[in-house]
Amino acid sequence: MNIGIIRMRYNPYGGAEVFVSRFVGELLKRGHTCHIFAAKWEENISPSPESPPVTPLSGVKGGEVSLIPSPPAGEGKGEGRFSGQNHASASSKQGSKLIFHKIKTFGPSFLRLLTFAINSYFAVRKASLDIILSFDRTLYQDIYRAGDGCHKEWLIQRAKGKRQRAKGFYSMLYALYYVLNPLHLTLLYLEKRLFQSKSLKFVVANSNRGKAEIIRHYKLPEEKICVIYNGIDLNQFDLNEKGKTRAVYRERLGIKNETTLLFVGSGFERKGLRFLIEALGTLKKESKVGSAPQKVQGQNGGQSPPNKLKLIVVGKGKNGKYQEIADRCGAGTDITFVGPVKDAQDYYYAADIFVLPSIYEPFSNACLEAMASGLPVVTSRINGVSEILSDGKNGMIVEDPADSEELASKIRPLLDREVRSAAGSMARQVAENYTIEKNVEEFLRLIEVAK
Repeated sequence: MNIGIIRMRYNPYGGAEVFVSRFVGELLKRGHTCHIFAAKWEENISPSPESPPVTPLSGVKGGEVSLIPSPPAGEGKGEGRFSGQNHASASSKQGSKLIFHKIKTFGPSFLRLLTFAINSYFAVRKASLDIILSFDRTLYQDIYRAGDGCHKEWLIQRAKGKRQRAKGFYSMLYALYYVLNPLHLTLLYLEKRLFQSKSLKFVVANSNRGKAEIIRHYKLPEEKICVIYNGIDLNQFDLNEKGKTRAVYRERLGIKNETTLLFVGSGFERKGLRFLIEALGTLKKESKVGSAPQKVQGQNGGQSPPNKLKLIVVGKGKNGKYQEIADRCGAGTDITFVGPVKDAQDYYYAADIFVLPSIYEPFSNACLEAMASGLPVVTSRINGVSEILSDGKNGMIVEDPADSEELASKIRPLLDREVRSAAGSMARQVAENYTIEKNVEEFLRLIEVAK
């Protein structure tokens, strides 16, 4: 099939972006031709972790770039081959193609969104495609994957959190900001247009909660929305390699005997980093009270939590602001900001507990990757991944992520090594049911219905 895929930014950073890249890699393996309609893509990207890197494309100003699997050495240069490199995975079927279409945008962020939606509309209408999948809020598609969730719901959750921290006049200012912000107005307009589009045949939500939000806000018929949970490349998380990598990265991060919490995600406000730092401060204060910390009773007997905790933060955000919060909470020397990375696997292996107290999260890929790495996960009920967790068994679920005391109470039992080891093992077993291969097969069945 000729499959059109719309994604404004096609790069290796962020859970949604990584998912799209792996999704495309699986389609190529099955012999399909994928047309990527994007405003921007990363140099040296690959459609899947095992693929060779793509040749730099920074010189491309517009039009289309065709990147086709090169034949084996000695069998000719191959169409679309640049500098001896090929883009598709070596395991891709002969004849599969990956074609990039440059979509022009301009102006500030809200105008870039609008011009991308308009220009991609004309681009996909001109192309000869069997099916059009959109991973962004656009104007023309057969299937929309709501991987970023429902923007209207996100604004409600964000405003609620802001109002809880602000009072009186400042609370009114926050409300006006959300009503008048042109970026939010544009996203809401595009979201509404998308769900009212006559071309839209199906919406794929990545959680039941996400499905319910779309129905509640946009009255879309339930039969038009299909829930397909995220999938990961399980082969990337080989636990036989974990011990060696763990030792190397713990040394690199300056971790000695500390129990290490890990946070992975860009957009620290939405992901709830503030609440995790406050919970860390609470746990550290507890460890200093009395001559010995209170024992936590686990299923294999109690152990005293360690006197030292460490938090590793992977992702892009306002580091300075959150360092100040950590300083005020008494945890300033116990937090390390790594910045954004293309692959967080080594950090999962270095950590002991994964924590993501998001205030809005359709379905966190990072949580699923942490589970595949054998880590117990602590996350909020509003995170779609909570639907596959069993609270107190393979992870912990927080009802109110902004309640740092509740968050600390969920982390506390996992300070027992035996408890977190058992929870991590069960988390890995759950993750094994959510592979990218299974995700793509479900998607392809939906495509056959939509064609």
